[in-house]
Amino acid sequence: MGIIDKLNKDFESRVRLGIMSILMVNDWIDFTEMKTLLDITDGNLASHSSALEKSEYIEVKKEFVGKKPKTSYRVTNRGRAAFNEHLSSLEKLMKSNK
Repeated sequence: MGIIDKLNKDFESRVRLGIMSILMVNDWIDFTEMKTLLDITDGNLASHSSALEKSEYIEVKKEFVGKKPKTSYRVTNRGRAAFNEHLSSLEKLMKSNK
């Protein structure tokens, strides 16, 4: 298996890379803040976060604050490990070309 094969396909999208990068350094981030940080649409964030949740890389919490719905995200232990492995593989790939 080559180094390229160790890259995680779940993180190939720039939006998913952005979501994971933000969550790796924050505890919980709400939908609006995430959308603003990544400068993406509601639908784009919803579809990519749903895919990451399905892979159990992030946890999604939906609640009401007053009468307004609030969605928040955080990285799971599985997601943290998978993303760190992905970053490690990227670093190895970059070093292999020297």
